[in-house]
Amino acid sequence: MSLLLEAERYVANQSSHLALNAFITHSGRWLGQAKDADLRRKQGKTKSRLDGRLIAFKDNICTRDLPTTCASKSLEAFRSPFNATVVQQLEDAGAIIAGKTNLDEFGMGSHSVHSRFGPVKNARCSDDLSHLSAGGSSGGSAVAVATDQCYLAIGTDTGGSVRLPAAYTGTVGFKPSYGRLSRWGVVAYANSLDTVGILAKETSTVRDAFAVLNQHDPRDPTSLSPPSRSRIASKLELPQLSSRLESAPLRIGIPLEYNVSELAPSVRRAWYRSLEYLRRQGHTIHPVSLPMTKSALSAYYVLAPAEASSNLAKYDGVRYGTHPEGPNSEDESESYLYARTRGEGFGPEVKRRIMLGAFSLSAQAIDNYFIQAQRIRRLVRHDFDAVFRAEHPLTSNASRIEESTTKAGVDVLICPTAPSPPPSISDLMNASAAISPLDAYVSDVFTVPASLAGLPAISVPVSGKGNVEHHADNDLAGIQVVGQYGDDDLVLNVGELLEGCAI
Repeated sequence: MSLLLEAERYVANQSSHLALNAFITHSGRWLGQAKDADLRRKQGKTKSRLDGRLIAFKDNICTRDLPTTCASKSLEAFRSPFNATVVQQLEDAGAIIAGKTNLDEFGMGSHSVHSRFGPVKNARCSDDLSHLSAGGSSGGSAVAVATDQCYLAIGTDTGGSVRLPAAYTGTVGFKPSYGRLSRWGVVAYANSLDTVGILAKETSTVRDAFAVLNQHDPRDPTSLSPPSRSRIASKLELPQLSSRLESAPLRIGIPLEYNVSELAPSVRRAWYRSLEYLRRQGHTIHPVSLPMTKSALSAYYVLAPAEASSNLAKYDGVRYGTHPEGPNSEDESESYLYARTRGEGFGPEVKRRIMLGAFSLSAQAIDNYFIQAQRIRRLVRHDFDAVFRAEHPLTSNASRIEESTTKAGVDVLICPTAPSPPPSISDLMNASAAISPLDAYVSDVFTVPASLAGLPAISVPVSGKGNVEHHADNDLAGIQVVGQYGDDDLVLNVGELLEGCAI
């Protein structure tokens, strides 16, 4: 199929799936670019494997030619004068911007319902035909991929915002190691956790995008430097580690703490099928313990709101954000203007997290909340380091290099992405329903630990029934592969291997 015909098919699907609300803004500049890409293909001069492909971007990633709203009233008039680095990298590789996708406001949510433009609807439906959650906050990106409205989509993952939507929509969602992909031009939620992620239908497509984006960006202070990238490559290519998957069996870890009683039967069956499939491939299964992961979710919902309250302070109606409507009184103080701007510009979930963050950073509470959460975060990372065979490549203790090549550890962890199938949107948005904001936060319980430690993780769809042809089947679950920091290639390899279990 020519790239032009493929682009036409994606755009036609965008029109036919408008009710799912996956996109906030559509691009109208794809036609000429697709024709140019077809010409380059005929001449044998393609720029990359993504040349001529339609790619959607989450609407908290800045684009020069399309508005960036973060699904918030406070940014409804904002237009970036530049492209984010990841946007520019993909455009330079020949990719075509399909549009900007819907999300939870400023990325704060787990179900893509906290949006000024309305909730994103999953293409899968429950038995009573009501729409299910698409996951969040990159729900629009996941639905766009799942319904063939684009070739792949770029989202952001702070505590699971790429992996959870992938699990709910039956797509592949990859969160690279923290610092691998540039965050320059991405509107910040929590700086120490935010990671650009990739959503696609197949791991091979994710790998193509990762190859383009995995570069140092001097404009991003959190981007891994070239020496750090070289150090990661050298440490993870030690003789005992370099042959993993290709010629030697993997040691697969099963986190015992993830086997909770609340795990839905369909998720448990998919998890079991994944482990059994890997065992039949010759890999060995080993139980491991990550005791501090039980506290990871609580720590995350202290740290992330604290950073958010600081990042969003600039939306005051003067520097950023919309100015409140109505005349200002002559004696209106600056603080009152600030309060009006933020009160009218932010939605209820963003306000909730700003208040949580401001409280945890207050002089009275910082020791009991923020500092304690930072300690838990350090212990979570220590738990992961203790179970992986590969040493954390950026640790400063050089004396452990030889020990790391022989210690009995695991290569990757396999666990569910979400503890249950997606809930219905009506239950999430109904004030009288049983699902509270706290219940919604629990959806991230299996994705947050890897985020706190900055580890690479991928969610791959697996069916408990061994059949994923019918995507409305609620038996479909996301299975997560987590690797040591910097071991992104192995995580992608195992994710691709697990795709064989999905059939």
